[in-house]
Amino acid sequence: MNLEDLKLNITDIIANDDLAVQDKLMEICTFLSNNVPYYNWVGFYFANHETKTLHLGPYFGAATDHTVIPFGKGICGQVANSNQNFVVPDVTAQDNYIACSITVKSEIVVPLFVNGINIGQIDIDSHTIDPFTEADERFLEFVNSEVAKLF
Repeated sequence: MNLEDLKLNITDIIANDDLAVQDKLMEICTFLSNNVPYYNWVGFYFANHETKTLHLGPYFGAATDHTVIPFGKGICGQVANSNQNFVVPDVTAQDNYIACSITVKSEIVVPLFVNGINIGQIDIDSHTIDPFTEADERFLEFVNSEVAKLF
């Protein structure tokens, strides 16, 4: 499995005029989870800058209680403040980690920018310790650049 090979599928999902925005996001989450073996939970969070909270959007994976996350809390909340990718090779080593499931071993969060504003992020949990590489970061930046076209 080569992440580069998946890019065309992402552009095809974005270009599908038969799907609403939320359906495209769900399709992306499902596609990524089904095609990258160590992407065990894939979801989008969207920012409300007035309340300084993130709100869960479409996702694929186990149900989560974390539907609203304050900026600064957990990995996602930190990315909302920093506007930077955050790769966590081992979630047990993070002080400011919000545990979603005992099976989650690592996490990657990449911010989603529209017109230079961080409107949200893609969040991926893995049941594997330290699976994420720079290739994952670049690929997820590409995914978000495509998703940004929807807004």
